[in-house]
Amino acid sequence: MADRQDTSLSGLTENEAREFHAIFVQSFVVYTVIAIIAHFLVWMWRPWFPGPRGYAQQLLDTATTAVSYLV
Repeated sequence: MADRQDTSLSGLTENEAREFHAIFVQSFVVYTVIAIIAHFLVWMWRPWFPGPRGYAQQLLDTATTAVSYLV
């Protein structure tokens, strides 16, 4: 039981816990940056809020463009 005093409930030592935390935080930051970039690129490609003419006009414009490609 004496050898368990330097570990936490997770079984990690203080240094192992700090190392895991550093890797976890770094991974979270990288993931968040990638997600922000992806959302920005999708927003530039196809905004998810309608323009001043609304969704109905946007659907009509999309249908007109699709038909012009088919004809």
